Amino acid sequence: MALGRAYSVAVTGVDGQLVEIEADIGQGLPSVHLVGRPDTTLQESRDRVRAAVTNSGEKWPDGRVIMALSPATLPKIGSVYDLALATAVLDAGDAIPSARLAGTVLLGELALDGRVRRVRGILPAVLAARGAGRSTVVVPECALAEAGLVDGVTVLGASTLRELIDWLRGDGMLREPDGALPPTQRTGGDLNEVVGQDEARWALEVAAAGGHHLLLTGPPGIGKTMLAQRLPSLLPPLTESESLEVTAIHSVAGTLSGDHPLITMPPFVAPHHSSSVSAMVGGGSGSARPGAVSRAHRGVLFLDECAEIGTKVLESLRTPLEEGEVRIARRDGVARYPARFQLILAANPCPCSPARDVDCICAPLARRRYLGKLSGPLMDRIDLWVQMVGQAAGAFASTEAESSEAVRGRVEVARQAAVRRWAEYGWSANAEVPGHVLRQRFRLPRESLAPVESALRQGRMSARAADRAIRVAWTVCDLRGGDVPSTQDVLQALNFRQRGPS
Repeated sequence: MALGRAYSVAVTGVDGQLVEIEADIGQGLPSVHLVGRPDTTLQESRDRVRAAVTNSGEKWPDGRVIMALSPATLPKIGSVYDLALATAVLDAGDAIPSARLAGTVLLGELALDGRVRRVRGILPAVLAARGAGRSTVVVPECALAEAGLVDGVTVLGASTLRELIDWLRGDGMLREPDGALPPTQRTGGDLNEVVGQDEARWALEVAAAGGHHLLLTGPPGIGKTMLAQRLPSLLPPLTESESLEVTAIHSVAGTLSGDHPLITMPPFVAPHHSSSVSAMVGGGSGSARPGAVSRAHRGVLFLDECAEIGTKVLESLRTPLEEGEVRIARRDGVARYPARFQLILAANPCPCSPARDVDCICAPLARRRYLGKLSGPLMDRIDLWVQMVGQAAGAFASTEAESSEAVRGRVEVARQAAVRRWAEYGWSANAEVPGHVLRQRFRLPRESLAPVESALRQGRMSARAADRAIRVAWTVCDLRGGDVPSTQDVLQALNFRQRGPS
């Protein structure tokens, strides 16, 4: 009896765990058995691996082959284990030496002719391999740029099983990442393309400076979508740790571009208004996939025509908005995905949505019902409410509006002030600060808090809404270069909340 061993990684959510793969060749009729809680895709790998080994010029064992993946209690999903399964069988048959194999993690799907294909979740898998103390990771050659983003581990790329076998025998070399990343460019347009709408532009600047959520209402064609699409152009680039975090999510989701393996700019995600709860927060059978809220992590989630979105879908946003992550329980376990994003909602004021409000033909009850899907608890989590009105003049003015670059300069200064203030506590934006910290350690002067206390006494806002108004006041203070929010800053923050959708 012969025994071979190789290693791969199981990815659940954005976390990976090392998987040991053993292959045993025993006596009996030629057969292949796979144990260790494999899913349907992994069960089918028995035929893929056998064909790939044979078509790579190697001999498949004649006896009974048992391949075990451990830990046995961990569900194994997908085709990422193909490469490790093939090498474990070859190791069991003494076809390859085990010297290099012992410290190497293998990731990749095998084609029938031995080609190594790309799989999802390469980046979190390489991070998990490094965390487990492995020195070398072999990935598909087409995923080499993505895997090469991880420091502290040797990453090699193989295009075929034949190349990997030759490298294990010491007869060949595998490719290494060149370390060159293509320059990234901002997309989504420039703010100078939006004419007028000074109040909405100011709200967008405040949202960018503090990481706040924003609701835009107004008739069709007034510029709600244009403004929302230009919010990423006001945000600073992601930090190195944020880039890896966002890239790992998109790697698991399968939306990572091969031309730009590292996401350095805040993502912009705009799902259709007919999206389901699973599409929004994540889900799927077997293993949960990240939804729109996770793909928008550290970026912007834009929900256009939010009044047309199902009530259950809108209400599913409440937990991610409050906690900054999504936990999805499925048959194969619980997947955790980060989901700290800026939410931008856009809606028409009523179903008929005329250009002028006086031309509306909707009944008062229909108007109330249209935006009634935006429940009180959800609206409590929106920091800025802006009602946009049509431009009576100036739509074709010759003077150019302020550009995104100019506004981004002020946003970056305000964000740096917030980072310095909250650095001791680990927060990077005003919107992330818990309410109890604002009320106790950073309590505003009594005269500045007077408008908020008055609104609370009159029942015009909840305690959560008051905390959010204070956060916005800190952002307004940072934009004007102040040290502590003044009464005027607090009044401006309250003004953003008390003129919500009609």
